[in-house]
Amino acid sequence: MWNSFEIRKKFIDFFIGKDHIKIPGVPLTFNDPTLLFVSAGMVPFKSYILGEKNPPHKRIVNYQKCFRTVDIEKVGQNSRSLTFFEMLGNWSFGDFWKKEAISFALELLVDVFGIEKEKLFITVFEGDREIPQDKETIEIWKKLGIEERKIFKLSKENNFWIAGNFGPCGPCTEIYYDLGADVGCKRKECQPGCDCDRFLEIWNLVFMEYYLDEKGKLTKLSQKNVDTGAGLERLALVLQRKKSVFETDLFFPIIQELKKEGLEDEKSQKIIADHLKGAAFLISEGVFPSNVERGYVLRRILRRAVKHLKMSGLSKESLISPLKKIGEIYENVYPEIKQKEEEILSVILKEAENFEKTLDKGLKKFYSEIEILKNSEKREISGKVAFDLYQSYGFPLELTEELAKEKGFSVDKKAFEIEFEKHKEVSRGGAEKKFGGIGKTPDYQAIKHHTATHLLHAALRKIFGEKVRQMGSDITSERLRFDFSFDRKITKEELKQIEDLINQKIQEDLEVKKEEMSLKEALKSGALAFFKEKYPERVTVYTIDNFSKEICAGPHVKRTSELRKFKILKEESAGAGVRRIKAKVE
Repeated sequence: MWNSFEIRKKFIDFFIGKDHIKIPGVPLTFNDPTLLFVSAGMVPFKSYILGEKNPPHKRIVNYQKCFRTVDIEKVGQNSRSLTFFEMLGNWSFGDFWKKEAISFALELLVDVFGIEKEKLFITVFEGDREIPQDKETIEIWKKLGIEERKIFKLSKENNFWIAGNFGPCGPCTEIYYDLGADVGCKRKECQPGCDCDRFLEIWNLVFMEYYLDEKGKLTKLSQKNVDTGAGLERLALVLQRKKSVFETDLFFPIIQELKKEGLEDEKSQKIIADHLKGAAFLISEGVFPSNVERGYVLRRILRRAVKHLKMSGLSKESLISPLKKIGEIYENVYPEIKQKEEEILSVILKEAENFEKTLDKGLKKFYSEIEILKNSEKREISGKVAFDLYQSYGFPLELTEELAKEKGFSVDKKAFEIEFEKHKEVSRGGAEKKFGGIGKTPDYQAIKHHTATHLLHAALRKIFGEKVRQMGSDITSERLRFDFSFDRKITKEELKQIEDLINQKIQEDLEVKKEEMSLKEALKSGALAFFKEKYPERVTVYTIDNFSKEICAGPHVKRTSELRKFKILKEESAGAGVRRIKAKVE
């Protein structure tokens, strides 16, 4: 029986034997302006696919960490859906095409891994008004011995692939493994593409020859590319003869620990095992719970896991041994999970503690609203109630939706979003802030403090690494306050190092350069933007030599020498995984 480590290794070795070179995967937080997280193996290779950059080789193979938010609600509902997973992939950038890609995949699955050919089923793109049916792929499969009755033509929704809303794309052919008629919906007409568990998609081969722009226009790429992705967890399911990814060696040890802690509900076991693993990988890359972007996703999965713990009568401490098991599972592949175990555990337990304080009250509020609705014969929770649960009790909207669904109710999501926007407007108006956390009519001293936050941000990233991310700022004439992601107290020696570096840049009398450009151009140029949803299509970028570059509405001083001297007043905690520095300039 193949273990997960052997599957990874054999996949890589097989393609190296087919003239591919192995390159390392990228972080989940890889900078792609269209995505919060890397959701597929091809994300880091967009520039190669578009022909903008030359790849290190025409043929590439790797394994890549992925995180998808689209399946959060499905986790626990079936045997295959996950948020965090690994994608085994191989690519061709203007080299081989459909015949070779399909032949390679079939050879590896059948001849190397020993999967029964008769268990494999295939889907192809059926075509639409813009793109014809993929008849070439159908013929290739038939020549390789796949019977036509086992080849299914599906729509664009199933067999046309793109990462995000726009970018490189193309028709795909998917390989499914039949787990047997006793699995899934058990309908006679069940076939690949059915949402049940019987036919398991194990490999997707995408033929990227198109580009979809922001306006929905489809054009041909300058070269034909092959992008394939096989889910490691699903391959493990097949090769280890299991019926669920949660029974494989990538999850079974975690589930066993949860059982030892007293967690008996199977759905809760799956949800907590997946969400805990996803949280561990996100935190290891410097993501911390918050109410925006990546931090919100982390908070959402952690609070969903805590809710399931609480409903089973267990405390947050029940997460400790399962988390340690995650570190052991990935020790030889992603050693950072075990190396950062204490930090990861600290963030998770702190977030769990914060949510536990309000969870009971929030559940009480939720169930009282359900009783009111039952008496009124309404089946929808109002947006106002959902927002109150979010604002007062820390319930992510998706958690309220899940609780409502369990009771046969829905949530007025549109009304929730209206309430949320109203709240943002009130907050924005009260604070009278721009992007940089500076008032609408700042005096010269406040402007100097604003520029100082850019120098501080850059200095922190230079000294502690790019995991440091701005989490918020507040600027007045008297001082600046800067919140950033970091997992420990900063030492006196380190504070001096930060001060010295900033003062060095002040003494260098550097120009603070202002430029206007499109958001896309700004991000491509390397400008930092951690709050992308707030920015318009055209933005202002402030650059301080090669030291700092940020998207910001301003205003700023003309040269760093205007700041004269930077002094740190205080460093303290601002929440789990977040530190705060208060400082001033002369």
